[in-house]
Amino acid sequence: MAKLSVAGGILVHVLSALLDLVLPPTCAGCGAKGARCCPGCLAELVGAPARRRPEPSPPGLPDCWSAATYDGAVRRAVVAYKERGAVALAGVLAEAVAYTVLWALTGAGASWADRPFAVVPVPSARRARRHRGHDPVGRLAVLVAARLRASGMGAEVWAGLSQVRRVTDQAGLSSTERSANLMGSLRVREGAKGPPAASALLLDDIVTTGATLAEAARALRAAGVRVPLAVTVAATRRRS
Repeated sequence: MAKLSVAGGILVHVLSALLDLVLPPTCAGCGAKGARCCPGCLAELVGAPARRRPEPSPPGLPDCWSAATYDGAVRRAVVAYKERGAVALAGVLAEAVAYTVLWALTGAGASWADRPFAVVPVPSARRARRHRGHDPVGRLAVLVAARLRASGMGAEVWAGLSQVRRVTDQAGLSSTERSANLMGSLRVREGAKGPPAASALLLDDIVTTGATLAEAARALRAAGVRVPLAVTVAATRRRS
């Protein structure tokens, strides 16, 4: 079954790439022809970087920023990239995240960003990577770090986190239940080369309750790494 899942993810990825070659591109956000992300949808994606902390926030959550809210064109673009193999969107999403990082650091006056720091992607479950046929957050981390270096920052990707146990599906769980579900699920990989810096910027695609980012931050802090900031492409709107 695992082999079938891997093959299915790869097949979706290959078919998506082939369709990009033979069909005119359409905007992932609104469906308009002409570009993978049209100017209007791009404006939605990069036009509103902000601190978006979930309420209530789980203990240990770093300062949390996102490029946009997870709805409308932004939601459709993220789903297309993450679940439908539209990897051509990686560059656009990475630009939005890098811009958000710069905005967050400017607003906070963060002195730690004057020194080298690690860009750490939150790892996906292996079964999710097999199903999708790619690692969406890992790909974003590489591109975001490159864009931050181009801006003069000492950013280096460090994919040092891994899952150590399976977690149940998070859908429908409350903030407290998600935190309990994820507690102890991540750690720095045994035998992994040490991080390239003492501070880390956590990166993920979406923040909902903040439980995943808090668990990733806990695992890094347990290994002696500071985690002053977490940035995502989008943040869900929390409703009571």
